[in-house]
Amino acid sequence: MERKDFDRANVIKEELQEQETRFLAVYVEAKNSIMVMLSEKEDRLGTMAIAVPKPSGLGGSVTSSVLVGDRHIISARMFAEYIASRKNKIAMVSVYLDRFTELQAQDFFTRLIDRVLKADNRKEPTSA
Repeated sequence: MERKDFDRANVIKEELQEQETRFLAVYVEAKNSIMVMLSEKEDRLGTMAIAVPKPSGLGGSVTSSVLVGDRHIISARMFAEYIASRKNKIAMVSVYLDRFTELQAQDFFTRLIDRVLKADNRKEPTSA
């Protein structure tokens, strides 16, 4: 069965070098959801949160929960909620940090997320 590119998930990888450390993002967007792995030094699964946007017309904010882990729950939930509200899709975000604290890495991960969201917007097909 032949599948077109637009039927498949969009995958974007980004990295940022800060304070002699690599910060990485792996972004996977499907039709109804987004998964993002944010990590320090190497791609690793960390504390994972899920955020669900409110259906159109109901108002209110995004709701989120932590699925796995307990070390970086604030960042995982914050970034999942941010992505879910920006893209209006279910968002799962994993945050893995080794040496840095959540507060220290927050700016680096925010920049990475903004980069992948910008790269994703460039890949969206335009209507003819």
